[in-house]
Amino acid sequence: MVKDKLFLIQPGFKDPAYPGQQFYCWHCALIEGVLASFPDLAKRIDVERIAWPRPRLPVIAFVGEENQSLPLLVLADGNTSEHQTGVFQGRAFVSEKDKLLAALSERHGFPDPHP
Repeated sequence: MVKDKLFLIQPGFKDPAYPGQQFYCWHCALIEGVLASFPDLAKRIDVERIAWPRPRLPVIAFVGEENQSLPLLVLADGNTSEHQTGVFQGRAFVSEKDKLLAALSERHGFPDPHP
C-alpha cells in the first residue's frame, strides 16, 4: 500500500434495532467535513467508504476482525505515527477520532482543530 488508507462509513445507513430510521456516523461525518474543506490535502489519502453492517470485510483485510470500528486510518506500508492506536501484522493504524485528526495533521498537513 503506497498511500495511507482512510475507511469511513457510508452515510444514510439503517440499523435494524431502530426500524424506519436512517443514520450517519458522526465521527465519519466530521472527517468527511475536514476532507471536503481541504480537497488538495485529501488527494494524498486513499479514501474508501463502506457499508455500516459488520463484518466489514474491506477493513478486516487490512487490520483484522477485532479492529472494525470506523473511522480508521491505515498507514502506508512501513509507516508509523506517534498517534497510532494499533498494529496488525506489521501495519500501523489510527482508530480514535481525535488521534485520527492529529495523524491527518502530522502526516498530510491538515490544519489542527481549534482547541
